[in-house]
Parts: sequence; C-alpha cells; structure tokens
Amino acid sequence: MTKRIAIALAASMLLAAPAFAGDHGQNSHDPINAEHGGDAGPACTGFGPQTPRDIDSKAGANSVTFKVAPPASEMHLCNIHFHEGAEHKSKDFGMFIGEGHEGFGSGYQCSLSKKLSKAERAWSGDGVCKGAHGDLKPGDTIEVHYVHTSCNVQPGPTLGACLTDTCKEPDLRVETQVFTLVAEGGLDFNAIQSAAALPTDTGAPVEFLGSTTGPKYSDQTCSPFKVTWSVRPSCAKLNIASVGKWCEGNVFKEDHAHGVRKLVTNPDLLSRIK
Repeated sequence: MTKRIAIALAASMLLAAPAFAGDHGQNSHDPINAEHGGDAGPACTGFGPQTPRDIDSKAGANSVTFKVAPPASEMHLCNIHFHEGAEHKSKDFGMFIGEGHEGFGSGYQCSLSKKLSKAERAWSGDGVCKGAHGDLKPGDTIEVHYVHTSCNVQPGPTLGACLTDTCKEPDLRVETQVFTLVAEGGLDFNAIQSAAALPTDTGAPVEFLGSTTGPKYSDQTCSPFKVTWSVRPSCAKLNIASVGKWCEGNVFKEDHAHGVRKLVTNPDLLSRIK
C-alpha cells in the first residue's frame, strides 16, 4: 500500500466515524435530556466519553478512561476549524440559539453578543465565510477548535491531517475558544493561528476527556475517537473582517462554518471533570 493510499484510508476512517457505531450493538436507556441536549431514546454504549458538554457541570459517569494528552506546546497543530454557534455551553455562552436543522442554526450564543455597540454591529453587504447553510455576520457566535496530535505532521485540511500511515491512533487535544464576531475592533483571527496566541483573559481552560464533535454524531451515534478537550469558559470579541479574510485562503482549506452536535447531557456519555 502506498503512503498516499494509506493516509487517505486512515483519513476516511476518521471522518466517517459513524460507521464504527455498528461495531457496538449495545444501547442503554437515555431519559429525556433537559437543556436542549441529545435526543431521547437508546444511547450508544461501549464508547468513551462524548463531546460537547456543559463545562460548568463536572458530573459524568462514563467508565471509559484514557490518558490525558500532553500540553498543546508539546504536540503538533494539525487543524483549525470553527462551528457556527458554540457547541459547548457555559454561563458565558449559554443562550440557546434554536433546534436548527442538521446542526445548523443551533448551538449556543455568547451573552456579550447582546451588549455590542452600534459600531460593533454595523455591517453592510453580505456576510463572510458563506456556505450552503448561510454566512456569518456581526453578533454571531463561533467556536474555534485548534486540533493537536502526537503524530509528527504539518497542519492541513480535515482531521485526516492529524494522523499518518505510521501514526494511526494518536493522542489528540483540542484547544477551544468561543468568540462573538464584531464589525469594529476585536481580535485579528489571522494573528490567532496557534493555541499559544489565544487570549489569556477568557478564564482558565476547563479540561476533560471526550470525543470528536460535529452534527453527524448524536447520543445514538457516538464518536469512537478519544480526545482531550481544553475549553475556555468566557467569550472574546473577534473581528469579522479578519475571519472573512481567513476563509478566503488558509492551509486548512476551511471556507465556512461547520454545524454543531447537540449538547451531550446523559451522564453515561460524559466523563467526570476533575
């Protein structure tokens, strides 16, 4: 098998994770979840803890454990992408956007988005980072994921960039920051292309064991991947024009926002935050 074919196969396995759900035919009763969480019904079992979650709650009863990934400074940045609407929830980003459709028009919004000045909201013309499900405008909330791997790789498109044909089961860490987009002021996204460059005034990151996210996963279709998460609990303001510029061209080939997975609230699907 050539190196190119091997990497492509590994990447397809990573990105087509729902197929792994068929390997676990067990289910457990999942009561109706409150707080806009996962759908009611039989929950998948045999998987590790799932993500996203309410980071203000430490509760979790998932018995699958794995070692915490090294600090981001000791790993390799492999991908940066973002979701429209925060996937996680905290006191600072706990305003539910709506049920949405297929992960779009859902998630949570920063409370500071309701306190923006007229200049921060001022905008003319179309939004930025336009995709099949819409675009971004001032006041919108995005959750940015800085994905790190223990594999010796260069940053690239999709989570397939996080592994190689000789490193197929790496340690994974996602450094996470939630932002409110503003038309005036705010941070320059193009200057925040590493975890080390993230703002230092958004609270101590909440670290926990979880999985990959995205709307293709649910309480019934769990992600099999083991990820160490580090989520900052407060929002920061991000300049929307700089985000638009980034979407026009970046090494990750990202040009629009991803959808969100419903909040996981079933304790059996969550790790306990220490």
